[in-house]
Amino acid sequence: MNAVSILNEVLGPIMFGPSSSHTAGSYHIGRLARDLLGEPLRTARIAFDPAGSYAQLYREQGSDRAFVAGLLGWDITDDRFHSALAEAERSGVSVEFVVEPLAEADHPNTVELSLTGVRGTTLHVVARSIGGGAIEIVRLNGMPILLRGDANACILLPKAGTVQNVIEMLRAQGVEHVASSEPLLIAAMEGREQPKIPDEVLEDVWTVRAIFYPRLGSPPWRSSAELLARGGERLGESGLFYECAVLGLDEQRVLAEVLRRYDVMRESVHTGLCDEDLSMQLLRPVAGAMMKHEHAGALPVGGLHARAAARAMAVMHVNGAMGRLCAAPTAGSAGVLPGVLVTLEEECGVDRERIALGLLAAGAVGVVIAERATFAAEVAGCQVEIGASGAMAAAAVVDIFGGSARQACDAAAISLQNTMGMVCDLVQGIVEIPCHTRNAVAASSAFVCADLVMAGYQNPVSLDETVDAVYAVGKMLPPELRCTSKGGLAVTPSAKNLRRLRVL
Repeated sequence: MNAVSILNEVLGPIMFGPSSSHTAGSYHIGRLARDLLGEPLRTARIAFDPAGSYAQLYREQGSDRAFVAGLLGWDITDDRFHSALAEAERSGVSVEFVVEPLAEADHPNTVELSLTGVRGTTLHVVARSIGGGAIEIVRLNGMPILLRGDANACILLPKAGTVQNVIEMLRAQGVEHVASSEPLLIAAMEGREQPKIPDEVLEDVWTVRAIFYPRLGSPPWRSSAELLARGGERLGESGLFYECAVLGLDEQRVLAEVLRRYDVMRESVHTGLCDEDLSMQLLRPVAGAMMKHEHAGALPVGGLHARAAARAMAVMHVNGAMGRLCAAPTAGSAGVLPGVLVTLEEECGVDRERIALGLLAAGAVGVVIAERATFAAEVAGCQVEIGASGAMAAAAVVDIFGGSARQACDAAAISLQNTMGMVCDLVQGIVEIPCHTRNAVAASSAFVCADLVMAGYQNPVSLDETVDAVYAVGKMLPPELRCTSKGGLAVTPSAKNLRRLRVL
């Protein structure tokens, strides 16, 4: 497995809500498929398996417009995103969504795309959205392949008996990194032009542009045990060192990018608190009113925990209204880290450098979770989305207040231990209920977990072992409790009868 990247898989992408798996991941699949097609789109047939999550939720979570925006080659935050279906129709592009049994539906978010370009080129792709906006293209015109969007690549199909010749031609042009996914060859093109290979030795050739940062180095650690064995570093410093090593970037560039994403988080907090006209599908905005009540002393307890909860919910209002935000690690859990960190900046005077390192501490915990488990609620329930973000936020609080890397990992561990088994049962397939309140509570809980550890609580089960247990529990959950809206709160009479305020 390639090394997890904090910027690629944990703190991001910057996207429109409401779901990183169903919205950002779908966009990413469409964008890569558009590159592979190699020409503007004329027709698209997009198929979902009836047993998967896509089939149940693709309209409510904006997957349809996300696929189309990617297939049209737009940016992920293009202002036309929300009208992608209408724009495609106006442009003469035919798009069909179907639900039918898929032969290779080995993941809840498997999709098959059959595309035709304006010059008659056809393409068939099988892909899956694997959580937090990460994706995998696993078949190209029926041939096995693995593309994750983290490299500028040239994919070649050599004619029979010419594979070794093609490899030698690539190497003669300085293309050393050649991966083979028989019968295909994948050549990385970082910083170089497409290799020149004669047509007589090739059946076909495709190119793709990277969606994420290319991974240029090896990870210095893959578990919290390996991280802590290094000794001497705070968790935020370990996260910074890790990301520089994996992406081959210098510290200043990583810190600048982390703060750029933090600024999007802060913007979404303020939008959610101030804009009382945000239009969601099931809920009316309440975060701003909650903050006013807190400031007026009208809440039973109030305090910093309540204000962090209100800020977390504000971000989820923006997410529910399909506004711009930064997934962390997913869109469905995007409120927790902003709720905690904006509270620390605006109320505790934490400077931006410490905020950045706090986010990297959170990112380090996210790396451990992604390495050992997943961020996909479709696979392991809400415990790996909002549960994960709560754990990441607890580690960030410890790091910002001077705790050791071990204490930060312990705070993350006990946070996860307290959310273990949390199901994903979103009402009517919409990332609002119970996602908004769960984000709020997780933000508040992050401070409690940090206080417990820094007061001397001795965590007996390590972060690694806790993540393993969480993942094992997640895999025991039936499909009804993993982002299909077929169980839990989603099937209660009140939830089923809830009137929609807005229909997509």
